[in-house]
Amino acid sequence: MQRRYLIQAAAAVALAPSMARAQSPWPSKPIRIVVPFTPGGTTDFVTRLVATELARSLGQPVMIENKPGAGTVIGVDNVAKSAPDGSSFVTVANSFTVNQTLVKKLPYDGLKDLRPVALMGLSEHVLATHPGSGLKTVADIVAQAKAGKKLSYASFGNGTSAHLSGEMLKTQLGVDIVHVPYKGQSPALADLLGGQVSMMFGNWPEFRNHVQSGKLVAIGMATAQRSTYAPDIPTLAEQGLKIESNSWNGLLAPAAVPDAIVQRMNAAVNEAMKQPAVVEAFHKGGIAARSGTPQQFADFIASETARYAEVIRRAGISADG
Repeated sequence: MQRRYLIQAAAAVALAPSMARAQSPWPSKPIRIVVPFTPGGTTDFVTRLVATELARSLGQPVMIENKPGAGTVIGVDNVAKSAPDGSSFVTVANSFTVNQTLVKKLPYDGLKDLRPVALMGLSEHVLATHPGSGLKTVADIVAQAKAGKKLSYASFGNGTSAHLSGEMLKTQLGVDIVHVPYKGQSPALADLLGGQVSMMFGNWPEFRNHVQSGKLVAIGMATAQRSTYAPDIPTLAEQGLKIESNSWNGLLAPAAVPDAIVQRMNAAVNEAMKQPAVVEAFHKGGIAARSGTPQQFADFIASETARYAEVIRRAGISADG
């Protein structure tokens, strides 16, 4: 009897470290959030802002890793194939839902390899041009196109919301505008400011100062009603176009990450949105905060995927631009 007890006790001691590891509180090591865009854009800004609050509340460093390329596919795929231990997340935008339809051979399955964690923010889009273009209204675009002037529009990359909005513009106006894709909003905006491209749909937070300083001209906001952040700028709807465009940001994790970790990260993100520094920065930046449960974010992704699939089909958009 004593021998059996000693054997059981020894086995318990041997198992103790592995049990402790299995039951160790999350997070027990630094957290990595991949941003599949170049630094400097709205997605990068939102992620870094929220990450600062997450580091405080979760008690671990939260590191941002920019992995742009292939319309965000490279960065998303990196996290989809990461260990499901709650140490890797990815901030996605509209392109994640677009790629479900646009890219025929994704290296990951958006529904099976990743799971929604939390929606974070939304930035309204403005259609803008540089002063030297001579464009001020939608009617000016039509007039120049019909007069034979070669027009172009920049985007954050193939399959991004700016790309799809540009194609909707072409379709609804019935004019030809050449698509010029970039690896992120920052380099596209730089060329717009330099006059290398005619126009661009972009996030109001990055465009606001340039519009207010006169370095860019706002043709119209891609919103249903006049924007709270830009009430003096007419909407594209007022000029006869049915185009609503924005950039939203949300957090995903590898599919096999445990529910408990997803729920805790979701709560931490929602709490971060309430912090004064985040509230103030969002307000100044013209970013609308969004929050909710993982399931609500999953439902949002499903609706966005269906919406963009219809846009892609009607406009005949292909992955190569």
